[in-house]
Amino acid sequence: MLRYAVSRILGIIPTLLIIITLAFFVIRLAPGGPFDEEQALPPEIKANLEAAYGLDQPIWKQYLRYLDGLAHGDFGPSFKFKDFSVTELIAQGLPISLSIGLSAILLGMLIGVPLGTFAALKQNTAADYTTMAIVGLGISVPNFVVAPLLQILFGLKWRLLPVAGWEGGEIRYLVLPVAALSFGIIAYVGRLTRGSMLEVLRSNYVRTARAKGLPEYLVVWRHALRPALLPVVSWLGPAFAFVVTGSLVVETVFGLPGSGRYLVQGAINRDYSLVMGMIVVYGSLIVICNLIADLLYGWLDPRVRYD
Repeated sequence: MLRYAVSRILGIIPTLLIIITLAFFVIRLAPGGPFDEEQALPPEIKANLEAAYGLDQPIWKQYLRYLDGLAHGDFGPSFKFKDFSVTELIAQGLPISLSIGLSAILLGMLIGVPLGTFAALKQNTAADYTTMAIVGLGISVPNFVVAPLLQILFGLKWRLLPVAGWEGGEIRYLVLPVAALSFGIIAYVGRLTRGSMLEVLRSNYVRTARAKGLPEYLVVWRHALRPALLPVVSWLGPAFAFVVTGSLVVETVFGLPGSGRYLVQGAINRDYSLVMGMIVVYGSLIVICNLIADLLYGWLDPRVRYD
């Protein structure tokens, strides 16, 4: 297990290098540049700006310069946010996006796993059909529909929670964004848990546990739940990064200063360093989350061995 973990950790470096290399050259293929505006700048000023940011150098030199800065923890300056570096922008927005994303994932697991387990235990009954109908609704309804509905109900009609704002991250400002973001997660986790649980409940070792006279709740808790969570853990690896990066809609609707908006604004403004910084951070999240998911396999299912 330790050998496998070390090999996977060492494999993160070339994986990230490939991501950085592809992203660096691809974003420069798009037409336009960071200093192309509706009102064209005088050629002298534009040339001075490009020289100041190193954009007048050959692209391979720019690439090596960026790698050197990245090795020292420097994402470079932002081309559009003049008073901030990319590192400062990420440090401002990423903790907010991570807080919302982690809370949504946790809520999705706490509700989705019991929901899917309950549906599996009540297979082909009214309870199962009702649960799957709710799950189907959660999968089909996007965040940009759920978020305004929650604002209308809990913020405007019943006046229980604020509809927007951050205010230092108070819990009441997080409830609606986390609920909106976790709605789809609950549905996916519930569906995956139900399908996996049905398969595990038909396995031989579960039949043996039942034949020994164990109560049903012990059969589920001790023998069926952990292996049934394997597909969920596999899905959660990339899903976590998707939740963090895909929370842009929720952050926009609820007026949260998260990091998702920087990726979109950077792409629109051709802010190369800002886009690269977000790609490096999100790429690292995806790789690390997949690593954690793989390592959890061995804990959830003792039959899994990493040779």
